[in-house]
This record gives sequence, structure tokens and C-alpha cells, in this order.
Amino acid sequence: MKKFVFVYFVAISFGVFSALSVQAQDTTSAGHHIKKGAKKTESAISKGAKKVGNKTAELASKGKAGIVDKVYEEKQGPNGQTIYINHHSKYYWIDKKGHKHFVAKSKLKDKNP
Repeated sequence: MKKFVFVYFVAISFGVFSALSVQAQDTTSAGHHIKKGAKKTESAISKGAKKVGNKTAELASKGKAGIVDKVYEEKQGPNGQTIYINHHSKYYWIDKKGHKHFVAKSKLKDKNP
């Protein structure tokens, strides 16, 4: 009889402790933190990729313009940009995303010596 009571007590205590340990784990909050971290990482990677892409486009456009088109040495853009002249005698400058912005000759400023 003593062995039966001891086995019964061990079985009940094991059942109670295992039930408590199952309730102590909260999988929903862990999943939420993982999703939140993944979104932050995705956002950071996206921003970095855009910056790298824009810088690459800018350098490629300026490199091509420096080789193919002529640089206007005496004048600068409205905000101090380098001015290029294409084969149609049009004036333009290149922004940080690699886009050409055509400008009228009257809008150009003299470079300070």
C-alpha cells in the first residue's frame, strides 16, 4: 500500500509540474518579437539598398557625362552643381539619384575663382 501511495503521489506531482511548465511558455509574444525584428531588418536592408542604388546611378551618370559630354568650366548650376553640355548644346546637371536636370543658360551662375 505504501508503494502505491508513493507512485500515486509521484504521478500527480509530475502531472502538476508539467502542466505549470506548459502554461509558463508564451509562444505568441515570442512570435510577435520575431516578426517585429524581421520587419525592422527588412526596412533597414531596403533603405541601404536604395542608398547604394542611388549612389551607383549617380556615379555611373556622372562618369558617362564626363566622358561623352563636355564639362562647362566657367559656370555652375543654381546650387553649385557641375554643369555638362551635351551634343545638342543643352546644359544639364546630375542629381544624387543619377537623373539629368536640364537648365537654361540664363539660370547658370559664374564660378568664383
